Amino acid sequence: MAAPSPSALQQALLALNPAQQEAAKHIDGALLILAGAGSGKTKTITTRLAYLVDEVGIPPHSTLTLTFTNKAAEEMRERALSLLDTTLNAPPLLCTFHKFGLIFLRFHITTLERAANFVVLDSADKRSILKSLCNTLPPAICDTYISTMKNSFLSPEEASTFAHSAEDKKLQRVYDEYERYLAGKNLLDFDDLLYLTYKILDKRQDIAQQMSQKYQYVMVDEYQDTNELQCKILKSLCVSHQNLCVVGDDDQSIYGWRGADVRNILRFPQMFDEVKVIKLEENYRSYEPILEIANNLISRNTERLGKNLKSIRGAGEAVRLVESEDENSEAMFLAKDIERLLALGANLSEIAILFRLNALSRGVEEGLNRAQIRYRIIGAMRFYERVEIKALLSYLRLIVNLDDDFSFLNIINNPKRGIGKVRQTHLENLAISKGLSCIATLIAYPKECLEILGKAPYSALMDLVGKLQQWQKCGSFENVITEMEEYLIFTFSKFDEVDREGNIAEFYGKCRDYAICNPNSHIEDFLNDLALASPSDEVVGDAVSCMSIHTAKGLEFKYVYVIGLEDGFFPMQRDEESLQEERRLGYVAFTRAKDVLTLCYAKSRFYKGKREWLKPSYFLKESGMLGNTLLRQKDITSTQSEFHKGMKVSHKLFGVGVIESIQAQGAQYRLKINFGGLQREIISSFVQPLEE
Repeated sequence: MAAPSPSALQQALLALNPAQQEAAKHIDGALLILAGAGSGKTKTITTRLAYLVDEVGIPPHSTLTLTFTNKAAEEMRERALSLLDTTLNAPPLLCTFHKFGLIFLRFHITTLERAANFVVLDSADKRSILKSLCNTLPPAICDTYISTMKNSFLSPEEASTFAHSAEDKKLQRVYDEYERYLAGKNLLDFDDLLYLTYKILDKRQDIAQQMSQKYQYVMVDEYQDTNELQCKILKSLCVSHQNLCVVGDDDQSIYGWRGADVRNILRFPQMFDEVKVIKLEENYRSYEPILEIANNLISRNTERLGKNLKSIRGAGEAVRLVESEDENSEAMFLAKDIERLLALGANLSEIAILFRLNALSRGVEEGLNRAQIRYRIIGAMRFYERVEIKALLSYLRLIVNLDDDFSFLNIINNPKRGIGKVRQTHLENLAISKGLSCIATLIAYPKECLEILGKAPYSALMDLVGKLQQWQKCGSFENVITEMEEYLIFTFSKFDEVDREGNIAEFYGKCRDYAICNPNSHIEDFLNDLALASPSDEVVGDAVSCMSIHTAKGLEFKYVYVIGLEDGFFPMQRDEESLQEERRLGYVAFTRAKDVLTLCYAKSRFYKGKREWLKPSYFLKESGMLGNTLLRQKDITSTQSEFHKGMKVSHKLFGVGVIESIQAQGAQYRLKINFGGLQREIISSFVQPLEE
């Protein structure tokens, strides 16, 4: 009788290296998987999850796996489920920290005397509210202060004890007013999802005990990115056991600026009794030369547990160091080199340009635009942050909660209803005097509102109120969208810009897709899922990906260019603590590359209104790159052979012209061009040669 073929799980276990297998088969007790970049950590922890369920017999609903992005959570969920033979009635919970907080609060926020149908604000809406509450302090400063307080577990009352300066006292008052506003409108912000979760777990030991008994096995991905609040939530979830498995890399802790504490992973071995530590050091992503410079750089850090990545792929192309005269020359090099890769058969989606500062993207964009190379700026204005889409989202929020004045005032005159700022202010003041929301005031005091607004605007608003009440009765999210679209698509899409009309149509399409994929969903589910989305979730499509190094964390590309490797730009600061995190940022940038890594620095950049003369980054020396063969921009793409006297060229403004003379200017050329009798001197990167 033939032996049964191995299951998907058994095959997955056999495919793991010894260290990965040891981690995947670990059952009870605390476990730290110290996983270097490209070492197969996702494969390891998803196999462990499947092993616990299919081999050990742990009920799937007794497991909880947490990560930081929706994209990572979805990938892990798909991988884990593909390994399970068992048909699951209740699949394992695998989600982001904030999604877990959202789910938890749906069941337990009533213990704080808050209703369960809350809506989560996005960052833009949060700042708009803060701006309306305080016009003497920048919203960004208020936002940062409130976020810091919540992540330090401090309520407005508790924060007052630390407010000593006049500015701190003003910020504390804004925090207090802001919290009162959110409570009154039943809104939460992003930080509340964890702050309120911990608040409940800390004060209600019975709920903490209940949650710990429910989730007997807890796993955390990217543990080095946790902050103190997340660490405390994890401890609360493990009060009845020590079955916490964390996966992370202390060398990739790069979010200290937003509260992540590398000490969480450094001290994890002391957090529980008999913590097992397993290192994953075999790298399956990058060729050896890439890992060599990454290891060289990160070895200079003192605050690390220590590991050394080894490439499974072996030797590959040497890391390239490219010097350019300035940002224009750098942009020209990037465009020419990407064109070379494309000619060799590379795909645009395999290419990424990374930078330490977002401001450096301007020159890159101009260069790619001139070369007509498709690209995406990841982390720039996102689809749901566009004005017309924000307005449509406000309609959805009002359907959930008619008393949401913030959303109401956002669309009070969108589409146009003849309500200017003066009439709007009068309506707001009347609502405040009556102790009601604006919509409740419109309904309860028709006479006063008619006097304030005028007949036509009042009638338009009451029509809106009637529609909102009608939509509230539609039941399913899909029905709501259908009804909304019929009413708003013709009135709301009358914009001058075609792109906006397209965006609105795209919005309704996305809503319908969500409703189809989530048939039992409610409007607040859709809104809250949007609030939890992250910039790295957007990396799709056939285009060069341009992004900050922070955004690139967790991603990989065949061809990676890291630009801006100059002192003052990268690293930005040279004090020891900052330098440790900057090195980790460099390590992350280098290890995004699979096949070819190109490091770029410029002799000068135009920055903050003036030209800065720069030195190569200190990190180039630490990584062992300085002293290696230096490739100058002109060594890789010879501009000299491109242009010659009498050659026809094209300029985006002046059209077709003929070159009359050529003069070297740094790494580029100054061309004297005759555009049909009009002579112009043009830098060579601004024109395109025409085929002769």
